[in-house]
Amino acid sequence: MSRAGGSDRSGRRSPASRPRTDRPLPREVRLIGGLWKRSKLPVADIPGLRPTPDRVRETLFNWLGHDLRGWRVLDAFAGSGALGFEAASRGATDVMLLERDAALVASLQSSQARLGATAVRVERCDALAWMARGADQRFDLVLLDPPFDAALAGPALVAAARLVAPGGFVYLESGEPLVNWPARLGLHRAARAGAVCSQLFVGHAVASPISGTATLPPPTPEEEAP
Repeated sequence: MSRAGGSDRSGRRSPASRPRTDRPLPREVRLIGGLWKRSKLPVADIPGLRPTPDRVRETLFNWLGHDLRGWRVLDAFAGSGALGFEAASRGATDVMLLERDAALVASLQSSQARLGATAVRVERCDALAWMARGADQRFDLVLLDPPFDAALAGPALVAAARLVAPGGFVYLESGEPLVNWPARLGLHRAARAGAVCSQLFVGHAVASPISGTATLPPPTPEEEAP
């Protein structure tokens, strides 16, 4: 009999000593605040779907404040809906979830019905095309969490800059921070948590000549921790 963490006589490593592999993505996420705190949202097994981690959502809503009553919110790449439903849970009165995958749209609609989320609307569409058509609308918060490998962060931020109200916010989640952004936006907060870079921009009434580019400071050890 081999010891735990050793090898048997054939030279094969025992299960306890095998190197750790990456943790599988969660199949559900919990809302972390507001009316539906601790309610679960399903996460479909779809390539590229990566729900925003609890820690990252907590950081975002610490930045925004926990009371979003009266806010109009757009979640442009809704996926599991974790960001949009979190905003609705905290009092946002109008939350639009955009998603183009039919299975995810059905899941979002199911979560909407189960929670009784009357402030939430779900629309199946291409997010960039929808934002291009919705230039006459204004939102207090635009949430952007596109697939990291799809090169959508820059185009999505440009589209969102046209939709955010002056003084409103655009939140971008990406694998690498953007160092250039539309002049109508100014960088308000930024952080890293493992592989996730979070940037929160504030909308200006007019283009600012000094807000279009910056170098982000290096992350703190706490922000860099996985």
